[in-house]
Amino acid sequence: MEHHLPHLITDLALILGAAAITTLIFKKLKQPLVLGYIIAGLLVGPQIHLLPTVNDQASIKTWAEIGVIFLLFSLGLEFSFKKLVRVGGAASVTALVEVVFIVTAGYFTGKLLGWKTIDCIFLGGMLASSSTTIIIRAFDELGVKAQQFARIVFGVLIVEDIVVILILVLLPTIAISQNFQGSELTFTVFKLLFFLSLWFIAGIFLIPTLLRTARKLLDEETLLLLSMGFCLGMVVLATQVGFSAELGAFIMGSIFAETTSAERIEHILKSVKDLFGAVFFVSVGMMIDLNAIWEYRVPVLVITLITIFGKFFSTTLGALLSGQPMKQSVQVGMSMAQIGEFAFIIATLGLTLRVTSDFLFPVAVGVSAITTFTTPYMIKFSEPLYHQIVKITPPALIRRINKYSSNTQTLQASSEWKEVLRSYATIVVTNSILVIAIVLISANFLLPFMLEKISNQFVGRMITLVITAAAALPFLWACAAKRPNSMAYKELWVNRRFNRGPLLVVELVRIAITVALVGLLVDRTLSSSMALLVVLLVVIVVVFLFSRNIQRLYSRIESRFLTNLNAREVASNNSTTESDLTPWDAHLADFVIDPLAPFAGKSLKELAWRENYGINIALVKRGEKLIYAPSRDEVLFPFDKVSVIGTDEQIRNLRPVIESGRELNGNEQNNSTVALIKIIVDEHNKLKGLSIRSSAIRENTNGVIVGIERDGQRLLNPDSSEVLQWDDVIWIVGDRKKIQALGKKEKESKESAK
Repeated sequence: MEHHLPHLITDLALILGAAAITTLIFKKLKQPLVLGYIIAGLLVGPQIHLLPTVNDQASIKTWAEIGVIFLLFSLGLEFSFKKLVRVGGAASVTALVEVVFIVTAGYFTGKLLGWKTIDCIFLGGMLASSSTTIIIRAFDELGVKAQQFARIVFGVLIVEDIVVILILVLLPTIAISQNFQGSELTFTVFKLLFFLSLWFIAGIFLIPTLLRTARKLLDEETLLLLSMGFCLGMVVLATQVGFSAELGAFIMGSIFAETTSAERIEHILKSVKDLFGAVFFVSVGMMIDLNAIWEYRVPVLVITLITIFGKFFSTTLGALLSGQPMKQSVQVGMSMAQIGEFAFIIATLGLTLRVTSDFLFPVAVGVSAITTFTTPYMIKFSEPLYHQIVKITPPALIRRINKYSSNTQTLQASSEWKEVLRSYATIVVTNSILVIAIVLISANFLLPFMLEKISNQFVGRMITLVITAAAALPFLWACAAKRPNSMAYKELWVNRRFNRGPLLVVELVRIAITVALVGLLVDRTLSSSMALLVVLLVVIVVVFLFSRNIQRLYSRIESRFLTNLNAREVASNNSTTESDLTPWDAHLADFVIDPLAPFAGKSLKELAWRENYGINIALVKRGEKLIYAPSRDEVLFPFDKVSVIGTDEQIRNLRPVIESGRELNGNEQNNSTVALIKIIVDEHNKLKGLSIRSSAIRENTNGVIVGIERDGQRLLNPDSSEVLQWDDVIWIVGDRKKIQALGKKEKESKESAK
């Protein structure tokens, strides 16, 4: 009896078998697996007949779409909005300069090649991102992951991911409407930001609470089903609102990234992601047309050169503008000169929407293949290139660049007014989004339901208005009356009387916004001017009578949100990580002491690493115990995790000494309390005239001063007798929160004295 198998099963057997073989070959050759998958797709696709050809391409396409969803969900799990904030201005400026330049260059390159406008736009989008996978592989092979420029590269990649997600949202709007008017794109961007904020706020409030409540019931199987269900649910919601499935998957991943279950989900989802991801990249290879690549070999070569030199130039320029030294800027630029996996997703999107020409996809594949192979060599020769640039660059220009780098970093990280305005903006924007969301839900679901069930329309509208107002009242109160919880606000109000006028203006603006929100609420339900006046009076009376209860309710909601948002950081309080991004050549690198290391069991005084190599030990983690700024008598034991501070050269010289130890990789360095942070000696912290020893910085921050910038000069590893002066920029390695709090205690005591 003959058994008939569905074509999908035989096709999957063919695809996964070919993928497995190419994976083994490419691992042996130490090449990216993505290229292996693409070649596997080429072999089982319609272009080459050495192997059987896939028959049910429609089903494979569906599997590939699922693969993209899980790839974006996994990317979201590795992403964190806090991480985006922490990458700092250096990575953000670098990424934005690079993306704007390369997207523009891609667009005009397409125009010069005679392509139609939509092809040029998609080409610019394809060039916008670099490959995280390829860069990490190259860093591992070259042993440069611990160097400072590598940390800047990782920050740039985070910003790039966000920009490319935005591009993925905008491209369908442009492609379908064929309308490039700024007003429509602006509306799409605001709509995107609104829903991103709403989904993130609601997700952080609800999902961690659910996971915490059901934690005893969540084994690996249940957690996998729950996370996949939420992922696909957000995909459906995003498409219903008018965005892409990829955006929905990324947002849900980023929400789970803020929970304490993020690592577990990432671990149990890895096999699923790898399976569907392999199917996606194999399907990419099946769409390759070798004849088209050969026919368009000139555009492939031109776009490859634009990618390599354009990304190198723009990323280096962006790094210089952000205040990075020239050496690090060149190294960052040489690392980013390739296109990433997002290029295939964008190219596939164009084919799916049937708006791009058939040649665009093979061009993307050709450029990706070439730049993948050139990346390791560019990273390897970045330092020699820097030395060549220094030789041919006028010394006066080099001095100006170094002075600009130093001066950029001596600027105060944030002024009091900047901190206060940021707090006000957070309060008003967050609560306005929630009020608008409540009003929209009420107008689109609750009001039609009430009008259908209640014959008297006025009564139905009034009931809807009361319910909506009750739900929105805590957020309306916060928008109008919540004070920023910052010492900067109190400092401005109490100590500087001329600031009270501008602060009152800010208060009036937020009240006006609140009134506008109330007007929107009434307009969507009653549409009556008299009703608006009545409701305003009622709201004022209710707020006056029940302000304390409303405030308590809002405080409970806010407390729950902040608890959920910070849960992962609190849970991983005892882990170590990379430093904040800084322009210093000195940076943090983390190592694990191998139990067989000859120096295990010796004290830091005996090892004399500081004297011999110029590095400092910033922290030792021993089990759950953290030893900040260990003394010279501290002994290193097997499996201790140590954070050392030093320049690239110093750490490179130290590495052979502890090469039997294992250097922590990027995935193990998350959500640290340990950081390299700068403060400025000013009137607030009262450090002027004190020596490092007498300043009590070590005791107050669990840290150590590793550098001082003074009048454009940098002093690394200063002696404890060094006296601090006005406007000194002090670099401290220690507890992140305690360093950031340094100076605030002085403000509080100053205010109390008054």
